[in-house]
Amino acid sequence: MEACLHLKKEYDACFNVWFSEKFLKGDSNDEMCAQLLKVYKACVEKTMKENHIEVKDAEINYLGTDKECIPPSLNDKKSK
Repeated sequence: MEACLHLKKEYDACFNVWFSEKFLKGDSNDEMCAQLLKVYKACVEKTMKENHIEVKDAEINYLGTDKECIPPSLNDKKSK
């Protein structure tokens, strides 16, 4: 999702500052990076939609299953 890479970097930088300078010192208020996360998440969702990737497809755990090393085109044929 290269379209969102700059947003990810901005969010990651903010999160690292929040985590090290706030959270580890007892401040669990995560509002500091909330807007950046919101924008980044919207970008990822838009990019996924444009590429016909369903969120549910991204959440499927294939590790340790018989579909782990099978190309998606073969998985579709196997499940029918």
